[in-house]
Amino acid sequence: MKSKRVITKHYSNGEVTVVWQPHLCIHSAICFQGLPKVFDPRRKPWVDPLAAGTREIKDQVGQCPSGALTLGPPLPREAEKGLG
Repeated sequence: MKSKRVITKHYSNGEVTVVWQPHLCIHSAICFQGLPKVFDPRRKPWVDPLAAGTREIKDQVGQCPSGALTLGPPLPREAEKGLG
């Protein structure tokens, strides 16, 4: 049996990093409904951490029911590219 590859994506605004683990996502759309300028599944990449303030992002990520979205330490914008 093949093992499923676990993917983790990082999106940073320089102050905070949104960490997304798609294998945990239950697609409740709470992130999209609550802060669509940051979380938009129709866009690539679907998370734009520069589209809102850090406090707004932290508040919205804290509402993720599955834990698929969490917060990590800030990363320089250049480092983010190698983590996705």
